[in-house]
Amino acid sequence: MSGGIEKTTILAEYELPWNKHASVQEICYEGGMTMLRLRIREGRRFTDLELMPENAAALAQNFADWAARQK
Repeated sequence: MSGGIEKTTILAEYELPWNKHASVQEICYEGGMTMLRLRIREGRRFTDLELMPENAAALAQNFADWAARQK
């Protein structure tokens, strides 16, 4: 099957408020494309957000900026 997921690597896992769980995964597709997946589990429901490197970097910066303002 062309274009499918070749390899998934879990990079981090987090227990979140309100009984949620998040994992950060590196997804390598056949053909060489790599994306970062943020998967949020709420009970039996999963929400996946797949990000290109530039989107992941921007989101990480937004998270870091917000966290710094909370101190």
